[in-house]
Amino acid sequence: MPTLKREDGQSLYFEDGGGPGPAVVLGHGFLMDQTMFDPISAALGDRFRIIRWDARGFGRSGWNGRPHDPWRHADDIAALMDHLGLSRAFVGGMSQGGYSALRFTLRHPDRVLGLILLSTMAGPTPPEAIAFYRDNIRTMREQGMVEPLLEGTATALLGDRAHWEPWLTRWRAYDPHHVAGAMEALIARDDVSGRLGEVTAPTFIAHGTEDHGMPIAAAEFLAAKLPADGVVRLEGGAHAAAFTHADALVEPLRAFLDQHQHGYV
Repeated sequence: MPTLKREDGQSLYFEDGGGPGPAVVLGHGFLMDQTMFDPISAALGDRFRIIRWDARGFGRSGWNGRPHDPWRHADDIAALMDHLGLSRAFVGGMSQGGYSALRFTLRHPDRVLGLILLSTMAGPTPPEAIAFYRDNIRTMREQGMVEPLLEGTATALLGDRAHWEPWLTRWRAYDPHHVAGAMEALIARDDVSGRLGEVTAPTFIAHGTEDHGMPIAAAEFLAAKLPADGVVRLEGGAHAAAFTHADALVEPLRAFLDQHQHGYV
């Protein structure tokens, strides 16, 4: 099982598609895991080296119990690239994965061929959402991964019930304390909106039009501040549209990667 052991004892599981072109390092969204990028890897793996990793607390990475945040995840990306001998790569992610990719880009601008931001934002958790998330954390710690919480989350992330499996089954098996710790990290994230002008890497932005938890206005704000050609609108997609609407995502993403791979070495 391909894993990277960090200096704090945390193990990170990753999958390396080994394709012939530039590396594309992708981080998943909250409660998801690296398999959410299976459709992208299948569609683009013949041209690009698709690398996906399970963040702390999710998938096969588990959690060492120590606090973490998107900046720590950015350091995890750097360590993974070092481990794989990558000096530069396309770096991106969905929601939580986008938070870490953006911070990696701010910290290591010379290592980023292009930035891929999927259903994510630069700002902090809105104040009106913090109480809701803290209620969820309390529920997880006191009652576990209860069905009403899971079904509400599935609606927000995946939309139509046709997309709920295998995710619901996986979420039921998660350690609720790991998930609560990861949610604490999301709530406490800082605001990097004022630093977007520092990003010089070409940027790809996509967002679901039916993402009610993080409206598409967040993507439009990013597009106005970053070197991006607007927003790829994933029509009808909820928050995890990069997974549920991957068919609409892969061609514009392929075009972006083709256009900007000239800096690959």
